[in-house]
Amino acid sequence: MGNESLLRDTPVWTAIRRLVIPSVLTILIMVIYNIADMFFIAMLGNDTQVAAVAVVGPVFSLATAAATTIGAGGCTLIARALGAENRERAQALSSLCAWAALCFGLLFTVLLQLLCNPVLLLLGATEELMGYAENYLRILSIGTPLMLFSVSMASVIRAEGIIVPGMISNLAGTMTNLLLDPLLILGFRMGVTGAALATVLGNLTSSVLLVLIVKRKCAVICFTPRLAWKNITLLLPALAAGLPNGVSSVLSGLASTFSNRLLNPYGAGAIAAMAAAGRAVLVITMVQMGICMGVSPLLSYAYGAKNLNRLRETIQKTALLSFGFGLIAAAGCYCFRNELLGLFLKERENLAIGNKMLTWLVASGPFLGFYYLGSNYLQATGRSFRATFASVLRQGLLLIPLLYLLHGWIGLTGIAAAHTVADISAIVISALLCVHAGRRIQVELFYTDM
Repeated sequence: MGNESLLRDTPVWTAIRRLVIPSVLTILIMVIYNIADMFFIAMLGNDTQVAAVAVVGPVFSLATAAATTIGAGGCTLIARALGAENRERAQALSSLCAWAALCFGLLFTVLLQLLCNPVLLLLGATEELMGYAENYLRILSIGTPLMLFSVSMASVIRAEGIIVPGMISNLAGTMTNLLLDPLLILGFRMGVTGAALATVLGNLTSSVLLVLIVKRKCAVICFTPRLAWKNITLLLPALAAGLPNGVSSVLSGLASTFSNRLLNPYGAGAIAAMAAAGRAVLVITMVQMGICMGVSPLLSYAYGAKNLNRLRETIQKTALLSFGFGLIAAAGCYCFRNELLGLFLKERENLAIGNKMLTWLVASGPFLGFYYLGSNYLQATGRSFRATFASVLRQGLLLIPLLYLLHGWIGLTGIAAAHTVADISAIVISALLCVHAGRRIQVELFYTDM
């Protein structure tokens, strides 16, 4: 029970700090992981290979969505079970999440190997990009089970208050990738093939360390196959709880696909420019996501323990923290936009396109934390349908139509503008959903205590 004291007894600011710092560091590691391939490939001076990496990206947004759904859903339900002092349910959920991640990953591998070329054509790969994209996709798909396992279980162990070791496992995987990228991409001139190999080996490193961490550090989390099979009916509630995070990743991948297809007539340079702008502002989005995901176990535990005051205090202080970071990071990203874009683009024309894209993408940066906090709050308190709706609204119902509408209205720049308009609209609607949910929760807990 010592791990749970962080969620149960520690003062809120201290608990937020201890949860958020490792979570944000883990997210930053993921950001580095995400941009490493593109950065080192860009050093070859071939923007076509950069574009190939961007085209394949949506496929692994789907894999990330599966991992996030399993990990976030498992973390939420395990923390809620521990708050209600139901350790048996927590153990069953952890085992189920581990084996589900491996099985879903294996399914991804088989499908991507069989359907590689049709998938790439669907994503908008041109003849110019096809060779590079196919090499990158086929190798990455082999490591998909490892990627799903490492991402999901790093999230699951947070439910028990095991924060820093999970961060260390992600850091080790990223360092493996960063060390191998220049060696394979530049040293052996393997390009996208070397980038894919480095990523697979990085995921393998993270996975091995996570197994060791669970065996040595965790009192509740386990990988027992018998528990997973015996409690397989818990998989659906776990997936439902994590669906908001998963849907967000799925729709982000779909939006990237639609965006790339709209960019096709402008050439590989435009695809590379949009991808570079997205990578440049990624730190704003991902760190705010990391802040809000970091406090998710605290929200779930407080709700499970029916501690309304602690729940409310956590929300208020997290909102302040995420907005402050978002404001500073967005300003810094805009001021140093040329330097950031230059990390990924080498041709002057593509840099100019990327500059226009980034200016739009950075506009909603200070406020995105409110959206992520709202989604995690709805998820942690069992409002999975509303949290899922908020995710669908931002990345699907709003963004995808806006991509076509604003592209038709103002051309190339409209593709980036669509993201900003969708973000602001989703933030407002998400806030209204949270206010309504908060009133219902207050009534529920009042009558439960009577």
